[in-house]
This record gives sequence, structure tokens and C-alpha cells, in this order.
Amino acid sequence: MDDEMIIQLFFQRSEQAIAAAEDRYGAYCRSILRNILDDPGDREECMNDVYFKLWNQIPPNRPECLRAFVGSVARNCALDRYRAAHREKRGGGMAELALSELQECALETSMEDTLEEHRLVELLNSFLAKLPKETRVIFVKRYWYLSPVKRIAEETGFTEGKVKMTLHRTRKQLKQYLEKEDVAL
Repeated sequence: MDDEMIIQLFFQRSEQAIAAAEDRYGAYCRSILRNILDDPGDREECMNDVYFKLWNQIPPNRPECLRAFVGSVARNCALDRYRAAHREKRGGGMAELALSELQECALETSMEDTLEEHRLVELLNSFLAKLPKETRVIFVKRYWYLSPVKRIAEETGFTEGKVKMTLHRTRKQLKQYLEKEDVAL
């Protein structure tokens, strides 16, 4: 079943929408959750949260790209669950480590105060589009999917050192790019 048909099922409030979303994007969501959450029970509960949120968000939203929308919902659910589980021991996990690596590119004030989210998305997309494919893949695997460096190295065939150096250089380029675009850092 294609994305438009799945979206239509959500708009019709048909329970088949959940089954269709599971068939098409279940494995994709689970791979995102696996990168962020260690506990299988947490991952399963998070999957239920993903489908509940999709049910509540479609409608009113009509995503242009259902895969990206579902992935974003899954990622946000997993990060919320991870943060709730690790409030007392901040910084100890892979997700926190990956996100802390991006701190050097972080804005001093909230993104909403500095610029509209839409502009930031456009800037990031523009930056990513200019990167060589292998660099873009490494960057997205690390900072969107929160994959561990070791797994990225295994999947790309690079050494962990090369992956780390690529990430370091790309973060530096991102910081320079955002400064050039007058984004307050």
C-alpha cells in the first residue's frame, strides 16, 4: 500500500491505517528505536506510542513525506522515553553523547527565538545537500538516527577513526556554514 493510501486511511479514521503503517514502516521505526533505546520493553512501548501519536496527528496533518513523518515521530518518542529514563544519570548513554557532540554548533538561545524552524530546516537541508554522499550518510546516521560510531563504521566499511574524523570535520563545517548564514551561535 502506498503512502497516500495510508494517509487516506488515517483521514478516514480506519483502524487499517495502523496495520498499514506497521507493514510499511514498522521495521524502519524499530531500527530508529534500537539506536536510542537499549531495553526491548521500552522499544515496544515506544512503538505503541508512535502509532498512537500518528493516529492523533494524522489528521490534522497531511505529511508530504510519510516516511520522514513516521521517522520523526519515532525518533521523538524514543528520545522522550530515553530522557525520562535517564534523568538522573544524564550524559551516560549513546543518544546523549551524539547530541552533545553537536553542542559546538548549538544556538545560544532557543531556535524559536533566533529564527523560525522553517529557515533552520532549509539551512540544514542546504548544508547536507552540498556534502559528498558518504559524508552526508555518516552525518545523518549519527545525528538523525543516533547510530553508534562503531555501527556506522561497520555499515560504511570505514574505520571508527575515519568516521569520528568525518563527523568532527562536518560539525566544524556546519558551524562555519551557520555563522556565514548569520545564525547566532
